[in-house]
Amino acid sequence: MTQRRNYILYMVAAIGLLLSFVCVDSARAKEFVVVIDAGHGGNDPGAVGRISKEKTINLNVALKVGRLIEANCPDVKVVYTRKRDVFIPLGRRADIANDAKADLFISIHTNALANNRVATGASTWTLGLAKSEANLDVAKRENSVILYEDDYKTRYAGFDPNSAESYIIFEFMQDKYMKQSVDLASLVQKQFKQTCKRPDRGVHQAGFLVLKASAMPSILVELGFISTPEEERFLNSEAGANTMANGIYRAFVAYKSEQELRLTGGTTTPEPRETSPEADTVSEPKPTGNEMGDESRSVAGKAIKSETRSATRSATKSDEITFKIQILTTNKPLPKGDRRLKGLEGVSYYREKGLYKYTYGSSTDYDRMLKLRRSVAPKFKDAFIIAFRGDEKMDIKKAIAEFRKQKK
Repeated sequence: MTQRRNYILYMVAAIGLLLSFVCVDSARAKEFVVVIDAGHGGNDPGAVGRISKEKTINLNVALKVGRLIEANCPDVKVVYTRKRDVFIPLGRRADIANDAKADLFISIHTNALANNRVATGASTWTLGLAKSEANLDVAKRENSVILYEDDYKTRYAGFDPNSAESYIIFEFMQDKYMKQSVDLASLVQKQFKQTCKRPDRGVHQAGFLVLKASAMPSILVELGFISTPEEERFLNSEAGANTMANGIYRAFVAYKSEQELRLTGGTTTPEPRETSPEADTVSEPKPTGNEMGDESRSVAGKAIKSETRSATRSATKSDEITFKIQILTTNKPLPKGDRRLKGLEGVSYYREKGLYKYTYGSSTDYDRMLKLRRSVAPKFKDAFIIAFRGDEKMDIKKAIAEFRKQKK
């Protein structure tokens, strides 16, 4: 009897030990890595104000953001490019993020204007071609950090941060993380405006080398203008730094929640965050080649066509709610057969805030559109469902709730 009891205890202990390893592995698999980059540092002061230097403001806010995440998000690993006043080469910052296999890269900076010009407000930037001279100036200033590096001409392949010609490379930049980057940037600006109560300078694009070299969704935040005395004092105050850090932290949490909802295939897809009216238009990146094998394309294509015919037939009265799948956004109409549509037929678009938003399929049956979205996913992994009542776009959550109610 004693021998049997010992055997049972041994088996229980062994199973418990095995389960503990499984739990640890599962926790590790779910770990989300975010890299917080405090811009400038050491012998690179960044922009210089009347009472402070940019590098100090950036580091203070970056550490606060990281601490908030560490304290409240146990499943997130925070990696810092610097935690003290040291110089880190621009390329090395991106290397840190890439080596950590980060899910997100957030670079924190402070803006400035020359010649005693005054401006206020925060802005958030993603990778792309600058749409204005002012945007190009911001990129030039942030990229000029490479001039502190002895071998920058070799390391950055002859890139001259002060030459407009060097930025042509960003015109055809294919960034597969653009949508996620814009989503996060929009969430940050929403927090800056609503929670931090700061003037909203919108979401913009420009050619930042540190974002170009980062192989994950990435943004660059400009907290405000150190060249404006009132704003410089705010950013150097404890309350000001806490306020801006809290805004970035809240945006991070919202972004992570939305990404997890999409990955788990929840029944509701979060409405994408729009940029402010001041924001530059952002176009979807072009596909980078053969994204699916021939067999996969054939199978997916048949499923898509079948689902589309069924879904389209379901759309009837103009006053009914219709669901559609939004697949991409551009700042100008696409020509027929454009490769960004990836061979889909029957694609349409609607205009919103100066952008052309392309949709696929149309049905009053939300469940059918869920199936169609799964068929489209191999080609457009970030596709999401939207809803219209007649010709007016409506809140997707309300539309789904109404659909479920009518279905009972």
